[in-house]
Amino acid sequence: MDIKNLEKIARLLRYYILISTTTAGSGHPTSCLSSVELLTALFFGGFFCQDLKNPKAIYNDRFILSKGHASPLLYSLYVVAGVFKKEELLTLRKFGSIFEGHPIPKFPYVEVATGSLGQGLSVGLGMAMGIKLKIKGKELKFKRIPKVFVLLGDSEMAEGQIWEATELTSYYKINNLIAIADINRLGQNSQTMIGWNLLSYKNKFEAFGWKTYLIEDGHNLKEILKIYQLIEKDLSEKPKIILAKTIKGKGISFLEDKEGWHGKALNQNEFNQAVSELDNIDFKIKGKIKEPKKIFFKEEKNENDEKIFSIINKLESFSEKKQELNHENFVSTREAYGRELEKLGQIDKNIIVLDAETANSNYEIFFAKKFPDRFIEVFIAEQNMISIGLGLSKIGFKVFVSTFSAFLTRAFDQIRMVQYSDADLKIAGSHAGVSIGEDGASQMGLEDIAMFNSILNSVIFYPSDKISTEKLTKIARNKKGIIYLRLTRGKTPIIYKENEEFNIPGFKIHKINLEKNKNLKKVLIITAGITLFEALKSQKELIRKNYQVLVVDLYCLKPLDKENLKKLINEYKNILIIEDHYPAGGIGSIISQFILEENIKINHFIHLACRKIPHSGSLEELLEYEKINSQEIINQVLKI
Repeated sequence: MDIKNLEKIARLLRYYILISTTTAGSGHPTSCLSSVELLTALFFGGFFCQDLKNPKAIYNDRFILSKGHASPLLYSLYVVAGVFKKEELLTLRKFGSIFEGHPIPKFPYVEVATGSLGQGLSVGLGMAMGIKLKIKGKELKFKRIPKVFVLLGDSEMAEGQIWEATELTSYYKINNLIAIADINRLGQNSQTMIGWNLLSYKNKFEAFGWKTYLIEDGHNLKEILKIYQLIEKDLSEKPKIILAKTIKGKGISFLEDKEGWHGKALNQNEFNQAVSELDNIDFKIKGKIKEPKKIFFKEEKNENDEKIFSIINKLESFSEKKQELNHENFVSTREAYGRELEKLGQIDKNIIVLDAETANSNYEIFFAKKFPDRFIEVFIAEQNMISIGLGLSKIGFKVFVSTFSAFLTRAFDQIRMVQYSDADLKIAGSHAGVSIGEDGASQMGLEDIAMFNSILNSVIFYPSDKISTEKLTKIARNKKGIIYLRLTRGKTPIIYKENEEFNIPGFKIHKINLEKNKNLKKVLIITAGITLFEALKSQKELIRKNYQVLVVDLYCLKPLDKENLKKLINEYKNILIIEDHYPAGGIGSIISQFILEENIKINHFIHLACRKIPHSGSLEELLEYEKINSQEIINQVLKI
C-alpha cells in the first residue's frame, strides 16, 4: 500500500479512536494517538502477516499490545481491516462488549490479557520461543519464521520485568521477537525518567545484546516503513527493537505533548474540535493485512542446545540429592514431582518445563537431561517465568513452571493476568511452610495457598507423599487452567499404594476402626501435606484417650468435594484444622468459609496454623514453636 493510502488510514484510525472513547466516556485516546503510524505501517504496510479467519494458527505473526490501555487503537485496526463495523466499535467499554477497556481474549485477535504494564515483552518471548519449538517439533519448516511484535509504552519500561525479558531474549537468541517502543515522553502524571532520550534507550538495549533501530519521527510513515523493511531483511540472531520518538496526542493540536490528558476521553465539543483538524477523512478506505505464506524449508540445528546442556551440568553439580536421607520408603514430594515430569515428558511431547534456577532442588533436572529442547532455564526471574509460560501456553504447549513457593508471591500479578488470558499453566511451589527448617523465614512459603485461593478458577493440590504427588502431577497435565502444586522440602513416608486413585475434587480418609462405643468423643482433623503426618501421630494417641479421630487428607484444597465433606462435618461436629501456613487464606479459611456458606452446625472449630514469625531451626523445633505438631493437636483436642 502506498504512503498516501497509509496516511488516509492513519487519519481514519485517529477518528475511530476519538469517537469510540468519546462515546464510551472514558479511555486513553492520547496514548493511542502516539502509536497510530507505527501500527498503520506494521499492519497495512505488508509486514504483519495474519490469516484473519484463523488468527491462532501457528503460521501467523503475533501482536501483543503490552501498553494495553491503547486498546481502542488495536480494535480500530481491525475495523479498518474490515473485520468489524464502526457500530460495533462504538460499544467500547460497555458491559458485554468484546471491546473491553483493556484487551482480553474475548476479542478474537487477542490471545493474552494486557494492561498490567511491563508483562507484554515476557509473554512475547514465550510466544516467540513457542513458535520456534512448535515448528521444530512438528517439522513445519517455514521460509519466514513467524514473528511476534510487542508494542511497549515508555512508561512501562520502568518495570524490572521488561529488563528480565530483554536479557533472556538475547541470551537464547530469540530473533523472531520484535519490540516496538512508543517513546512519547509523557507518563500518567509526569514525564518519564528518560523522556525522549533515544540514545539512552539504545545504549541499554544494546548492552543486553539487542539490535536497535531508531526512528527520530515516529509519525513519519516513510521513515517507519524503511525500518520495517530493514527488520524484515535482518536474519541475524539478535532480537530487535524499534525505538520511536512519538508525540502523545499526535494529530490533535490541543492534545499534543500536553500533560493532564492521560486516561481522559474528549467531551462532545472537544471531539468536534478534534475531528475538524482531521482533514478529508476517507471513511471508505480499507486496509489489507498480509496473509502468511506457508512455505517449507530445512531448519538449521538448534544453536541453544549446547547452552541448555551447559546449564544442566551446572545444576547437576549442585544437586541436593546427596544431602538427604536415602531411604526407599521416604521421598520428598518435590522429588516425586520432578521424576514424574520426566515420565510425562516421554509420553507427551507437548510438555515444556520452565525453571527459575531451582531445577536441582525441584528435580526437573531429570526432565532437562532427557528433553533439553523442552526445558527452559529462566534463571532467578519469577515474574518473567510466569509470563513466558503464559506465552508458551497460548502457542499450545502444556507448561509446568516451578520455583520455591515463597518466591511465587512476587509473581502474583503475573499469575492473576494468566487467569484473564484464559490460559493453561501448571505452577509448582516447593519448600512450603516452616517445615523447610534451617533456611529461615525468607525461604518459607507461608502465604502461597491464600494467593492461589484468591484466583477465581484455580485448582490447588497439596500432596503429602510420593504416590499422591505422582497422581496429582498426572492430573495437572490434562487439567486446563491455573493449577498449583504445593510441595514439601523434606522426605515424607510413602503412605498410599500405587493403585490409589486421586480425583478432582477429592480427599482421603484415614480411620482406625474401633468397636462401637457410644461414649467416644468424635473429632475430625482436616489437614494436608506435611502436617498430615502430625495428625496421624496424634490420632493413635487420642484413640487411647477415648476419642474417635478421623483424619482427612485434603489433597485437593480447591475445588472442595463439598458433598462428602459436608457429610463428615455433620457427623463429627468437632473440627480441628492444622496447616503449615499462615492463618489467613489457608486450609482453615477454606473450611470455615465452606461451613458458613453451607450453614453447617458444629460444636467446636480449632485452627492450628503458623501464628509467629518463624526462625531457622529443625523441622521438629519449628513445628513445636508454631504449635502445629502432634502434641499441640492432642492438647487442643483434650480441651473439647
